[in-house]
Amino acid sequence: MPALRHLLASLLVAPVSLTAAQGPANLPPSERQFVAIDAPVVALVGVTLIDGTGAAPRDDQTIILEQGRVRWVGPRASASIPANATVLDLAGHTVIPGLVGLHDHTFYGGADWPYVHLPVSAPRLYLASGVTTIRTTGTNAPYQDLIVKHDIDRGHQVGPRMYVTGPYLNGAGGNHGIMFEVTTPEAARRVTAYWAAEGVTWIKVYDRIARAELAAVVDEAHKHGVKVTGHLCSIGYREAVAAGMDAVEHGLYANQEYDPDKQTDKCPGVKMSVFESLDLNSEAVKATFRDMIGHHVGMTSTVAIFEGLMADRPPLEQRTLDALYPPAKDAYLAARAHLASPAAKGRAISDAAFKKLLAYEVAFVRAGGVLAAGVDPTGIGGVLAGFGDQRNYELFIEAGFTPAEAVKILSANGAHILGADQDFGTVTAGKSADLVVIHGDIVARPAEIRNVTLVFKQGIGYDSPKLIASVKGMVGLR
Repeated sequence: MPALRHLLASLLVAPVSLTAAQGPANLPPSERQFVAIDAPVVALVGVTLIDGTGAAPRDDQTIILEQGRVRWVGPRASASIPANATVLDLAGHTVIPGLVGLHDHTFYGGADWPYVHLPVSAPRLYLASGVTTIRTTGTNAPYQDLIVKHDIDRGHQVGPRMYVTGPYLNGAGGNHGIMFEVTTPEAARRVTAYWAAEGVTWIKVYDRIARAELAAVVDEAHKHGVKVTGHLCSIGYREAVAAGMDAVEHGLYANQEYDPDKQTDKCPGVKMSVFESLDLNSEAVKATFRDMIGHHVGMTSTVAIFEGLMADRPPLEQRTLDALYPPAKDAYLAARAHLASPAAKGRAISDAAFKKLLAYEVAFVRAGGVLAAGVDPTGIGGVLAGFGDQRNYELFIEAGFTPAEAVKILSANGAHILGADQDFGTVTAGKSADLVVIHGDIVARPAEIRNVTLVFKQGIGYDSPKLIASVKGMVGLR
C-alpha cells in the first residue's frame, strides 16, 4: 500500500493529474478531491486477476482501460500498451471486478439507534470498499435515494451506480416503524404503480405480506418493467416462485417453509432449531431449489449481517469504530456487549444455525442457483456499508466457496440478477471499467480484501483511503 500511495502522490503532479485532466466534468471540489486517476487510457500492470467469470486467478496480468471500458486483458508478456497510457505498476496487488451489492441500503440503524438516511457517508463507503453498483433493496427514504442516484448519475456526487428500490411493502401489522402496510390487492397495485412511475426499478416486500397482495404487487410491477424481491416469512420461497417474484433475500434465514408450524399467510417467526435440524439433502430443500432454478429466481446472501447477530463472533474492527458517529458507536458497543451476556440468551444466532445458513447457500449454488450478495447494514449496528460487502467474501471462503466462486457471487451474479451483466460485473474486454485494486493476495489471505487502494468506476480511479477518511465519525448521522 505505501508504494501505491507514493504512486498516487506522484500522479497528482504528473501530466495526468486532476489539475490537467479535471476529473469528471461536473464534480464540485468537495467531491473531485477523491478522484485519483482520470485519464483516457490506463494500464494496470503485473496484477493477480480474479475476473468474476468463475475462472481461476491469473498472475502477472495486464489490464488496459480506455474511455471507461476494459479494452484488453491478458498476460503482461503479451500486452501492447498504448503510448499515451497512464501505466500503474501493481505487482503485489490483486484486481477484482467492482462489487455489485444487492442488499445495500443507504441508511444505517440497529439496536437502539434510529434508522438514519446517509446520503453522504453511505455512497462514499460503498465506493471506497470496491462496491461500484448497489441495489438499495428497501428504504425508509425512496425520494432521497432517487435524488442521490440522480446526483451520482449527473456527476455531482461520487458513489456507486444505483438501482433504487421503493419503500418496504408489508402486510397488516408490519410497519416496523419504517414500512408501508398493504392489506388489499388494490392498495398493493396502487402503491406499486406509483413508485414505478416515480422511477424505482425494484419493489421489496416484507415478512408479513400475504399471497393475494404479493400477487398484485408482482403483476403490477411487471406491467411497468419493475422487478420484485423480498425478505419473506409469511410466504415461503416456493410460494414466492409461484407468485412470479424475481428474487429473494437473506438465503435460508428468510425462508420459513421448512418450519412444521408454518401456516398459510402467517409468519411463524425465525427459529434457530428449524435451521439447525434442516437436512439440506431433503426433498423439501431440493424442491425449493428446483423451483427457484427452473424459474430463474436469484437469491441474495447477507451472511455478514447474520454473523453480526452472533455473540462475540464478528471481528471488532477499528475502522468501523472510527467511521461511526460517536453516540452510534456507543450504542453499537452496548448492543454487542448485551448480545454476549446471559441476559440475551436465545436471541443470538447460534453457531450451528449460522453454519447451516452458509451451507444452504453453497448447496443452492452447487444445484445451479444464482447467488448474489449484499451487506444489509442494520442488525445491531456494527456491519457498515461496504465493509460488510468485503466481509461477505471472507465468509464465503469459510463456507467452502473458492476465491473465484466468491468473487463471481459478489460481482457477476449480482449484475446478472439486475439484468446488466452485458455491461458490467466482470473484468473482461468490452465491459465497463469497474474494478477494484487490492494491496495483497486475497487468495492466500482473504482478510486482505480490506486493503483496497483504488476503485475504478467507468474508468475513473477513486482513492479508497481518502474516501474512508472523509466519513470518519459520520455513519449514523449523515
